[in-house]
Amino acid sequence: MMELRSTLTCPKCGGASTETMPTDACQFFYDCKHCGEVLRPLQGDCCVFCSYADVACPPIQEARRTGAASSCCSS
Repeated sequence: MMELRSTLTCPKCGGASTETMPTDACQFFYDCKHCGEVLRPLQGDCCVFCSYADVACPPIQEARRTGAASSCCSS
């Protein structure tokens, strides 16, 4: 089952916010609701959820579930 809610944790202030992940696009930017820091994916990650959240984005979840290569953001 695909999880669509994930908790992002800001690396600057440690604030955590639970958000709904988009299923049709990658989220490259996220404004921390606690300190205002603009989060961007770490090098090698496709989105802020893969870098800072407790649940990876839907395309990565699907790739892990099926064993297929990830197609996140590569279409």
